[in-house]
This record gives sequence, structure tokens and C-alpha cells, in this order.
Amino acid sequence: QVQLMESGGGLAEAGGSLRLSCSISGFHPTAMGWFRQAPGREREEVSCDNWNVDKTYHSPFYTDRVKGRFTISTDVAENRLYLQMDSLKPEDTGVYYCASVRAWGGSWCLVGNHLGQGTQVTVSS
Repeated sequence: QVQLMESGGGLAEAGGSLRLSCSISGFHPTAMGWFRQAPGREREEVSCDNWNVDKTYHSPFYTDRVKGRFTISTDVAENRLYLQMDSLKPEDTGVYYCASVRAWGGSWCLVGNHLGQGTQVTVSS
């Protein structure tokens, strides 16, 4: 049974940092991503990555809103996905979801069949 479980969300001040973690079970993906949904807005991609099995290649993608501030990473051995979020801004507030990715391009990625329950991130000004 596939299960994605996010952790690491919480309250941070503007300029601060948080690190999100996603525990993956039931499958071993080669493409995953982080998506977020802000209050009153549709879910959007934040960062996605795809890699080969031995992790000698990976191709991370970041939206312009987070580029240079967020870093996506993967621990293939532990089957975990991370999102390091630095220089947080109030507009980063939202529910962050870990998800499988079914397609991606140079500036976009699409949620696949598996989505976690989300973790709340709140950034105060």
C-alpha cells in the first residue's frame, strides 16, 4: 500500500527556515515533488525532482517563487523526500503536500497518483 507522510511543518517567522520531510512507503519512485495550497488558492507546484535509480543523475525544478530559497533533495536508501525552505516569506504560507509526479517539463510538473495528507506551514511577518 502506497503511503506518503509529510512532517516538519509549523510556524516560522519571515526570513526563517523550515525543513519538510516526506516518508515514502509502498513504492520506490524516481520522480517526486512538493506542492502547496495557500488559503483561497488552487494547489500549485513548488519543486519537483526526477532521478535515476543509483542517483547519479537528478533534475530538480523550482518555481520562480521559491528558486534560490528552497532546495529539494532525496534519500533513495531511506526512501524519503525533503524540502529545505530558507528565507521564508509570508506568501509561502499554505499546506504543503508530498506527491508522486506523473509528468514534468522545464518549468512545470504535474501531480501523479499519490498525494500525502499535507503539512501546514505558516510564516508570520
